[in-house]
Amino acid sequence: MKWLSIAVAVVVLLIAIVVGMGYMLPVAHTARRTVVLQAAPADVWAAISDVTAYPAWRSDVESVEVLAPVESRQSWRERGDNGEIAYAMVRVDPPSRLVTRIVDRDLPFGGEWEYEIVPAGAGSRMSITERGEVYNPVFRFVSRFIMGHTATLDAYLRALGAKFGENVTPVTPGTAGGE
Repeated sequence: MKWLSIAVAVVVLLIAIVVGMGYMLPVAHTARRTVVLQAAPADVWAAISDVTAYPAWRSDVESVEVLAPVESRQSWRERGDNGEIAYAMVRVDPPSRLVTRIVDRDLPFGGEWEYEIVPAGAGSRMSITERGEVYNPVFRFVSRFIMGHTATLDAYLRALGAKFGENVTPVTPGTAGGE
């Protein structure tokens, strides 16, 4: 019985540490990742702006439902590994910049992604800047210390590379291997 009490106390202490550290972390974060693709900027633009085709090249997306526009901007709901999430395009500057925002208000996270495409030799350099918000302190801890703020960005960019038949390695701009 003594060991059970100790085990329960350790679990409670660990939970308290995770929650406490989560509360100490900021709600907002910014992360940026970049890849170089052999695909032309127009082809990269076509891939990222055609949300209905996401299930064909993103393994984390099972389906996409186009929704009524939000403030006259294209919106959609993705269903997949991360549950159901509604998004809207908040800035569209073809073929170089796209900004999307999570429009669901009842999620434990939110924010926006800014996609930038620039010519790079015969191909493109694609960068994504995530301006994320994680409201739940436990999710903040997990996002910062377990998953990392770039995990979703990396998965997206690897899937985009695979769509074009490329094996890409996302990098943080300004670091060794970055821009």
